[in-house]
Amino acid sequence: MQKLLLAIDTISTFVGQAFSWLIVALTFMISWEVFSRYVLDKPHSWAFDVMIIMYGTLFMMAGAYTLAKGGHVRGDVLYGFFRPRTQATIDLVLYILFFIPGVFAMTYAGYFYAAESWAIHETSNITAEGPPIYPFKTMMPIAGAFLLVQGIVEIIRCVICLKQGEWPSRTRDVEEVDVDKLKEMVHVKDEDIAGLDRLVTREEGRP
Repeated sequence: MQKLLLAIDTISTFVGQAFSWLIVALTFMISWEVFSRYVLDKPHSWAFDVMIIMYGTLFMMAGAYTLAKGGHVRGDVLYGFFRPRTQATIDLVLYILFFIPGVFAMTYAGYFYAAESWAIHETSNITAEGPPIYPFKTMMPIAGAFLLVQGIVEIIRCVICLKQGEWPSRTRDVEEVDVDKLKEMVHVKDEDIAGLDRLVTREEGRP
């Protein structure tokens, strides 16, 4: 079971990281449009729509990846003090009552939403010469399906935690900087930082 859960985590991670390259494409797109508009005096009416489509696709397809890494926003101020079994109980209730119905509805409705868009070859009406948006709307049920599968994985993790009393392992990925470990690596102590702060404060106070 653990191998299956980690395999789905790996798939969600791969999808999220693959679509994260849209950030690079979006950066180049915005830079080129600014250059084209203000330097070449040749703005593109479809550029704004394309930027929204790229960002929206990135946002949706990163959902399962973020869930796999436990990166979605939660009330950690209180949640972090609870025992694993209490955390699992809270998560399980919320997944069943809110997450699964909501994501299922998004996936189900998104399928018909995309199908209608494909049927009429819908284009954006936000700006003139709007690009086709039916491929973009197709991302809705696809992203919902990935998110739904990852949500089921998280529910299974909750059940395992309730039985074993601790959370099962997850795949490793990018982590936040551990300040204490960083201090050890560069051989810096809190006293050194405090002394530097006092020195900077004195320098700033001089006329």
